[in-house]
Amino acid sequence: MRGSVESQSAVVLVNPEAMIPNDHPIRVVKKIADEVLERMAPELDAMYAERGRPSIAPEVLLKAQILIALYTVRSERLFCERLRYDFLFRWFLDLRDATSTFDATTFSKNRERLLRAEIFEKFFAEVVEEARRRRLLSDEHFTVDGTLIEANASLKSFRKKGGGKPPGGGGSNAEANFRGEKRKNDTHESTTDPESKLYRKGDGQPAQLCYLGHVLMENRNGMCTDVTLTQATGRAEPEAALEMVLRSTKPLRKRVTLGADKGYDRGEFHIALVESGVVPHIAQKEGLYPLIDRRTTVRSGYQMSQRKRKRVEEIFGWIKTVGGMAKTRFRGAVRVAAQLIMTASAYNLVRMARLELAPT
Repeated sequence: MRGSVESQSAVVLVNPEAMIPNDHPIRVVKKIADEVLERMAPELDAMYAERGRPSIAPEVLLKAQILIALYTVRSERLFCERLRYDFLFRWFLDLRDATSTFDATTFSKNRERLLRAEIFEKFFAEVVEEARRRRLLSDEHFTVDGTLIEANASLKSFRKKGGGKPPGGGGSNAEANFRGEKRKNDTHESTTDPESKLYRKGDGQPAQLCYLGHVLMENRNGMCTDVTLTQATGRAEPEAALEMVLRSTKPLRKRVTLGADKGYDRGEFHIALVESGVVPHIAQKEGLYPLIDRRTTVRSGYQMSQRKRKRVEEIFGWIKTVGGMAKTRFRGAVRVAAQLIMTASAYNLVRMARLELAPT
């Protein structure tokens, strides 16, 4: 029998709590995020005045950034549009009233306040600390790597410093001809995002305006224990790696190993790690005098580090595809770094949820 189409009633009563499956990973993500934000309450309270009109709670804004990364929402404006009808979003943000919502400009107006108080970094640190409380992190074996994050700027905007204009016709999106002109970071900069740099990954690869995102991964469960963003330069990867491993580990108290690919096989980087008490497990370049001898390379620990280090690509793959960081939405290193930190936080929350729900 053919069914008939029934018109919707004017009033629909919905309980968002009942609509979310009990075994959905988002429930674990929400629980962990709420526990982290509860511990951060004193720092969040210090950001606001005691009197005045109540604003959107910073907990809501931070959890909204988690949702944007988890569900690949391309913009904050689109997120606010979905917030009007997506019950899962409203349940995750604890918006019980059907009329309670906010505009996309709320993110813009409050972002500077969160950046000044370094709330994004503190939230990430609390998520990592929660993983440590759950005994999910290794404190001995780590992997470091970097990836390109395309800047929100066009190559047409990469012009000579001092107001140089590219040749071309008129129009809102005029053609530009840079043939015969050598464009380098020393003499040129982007008029759209001056902090981005023209960079290419290797020979035969196209040059693009970008930043470098760096991740320190622990090898037990493949979780991100540190993350940072730098300008794209040839020395950025080893410098950021050394900074992260010294910031996030205690090599003088306990043996720490660091795995990395051949891009980190540099003499000064090896020396800096050894002087800091870190054992380098770095892949060796072929055809060069090895910086690590067979006393290290034949050991099972080195070989395991070389196998485990490839898991860091899972972090980059998730951050770029699901988290939407293949090309950043923001301009300026500070805002791009905040987006990277919150996306890495979302990745850690997902990993913790999967580990908790995994069958034992």
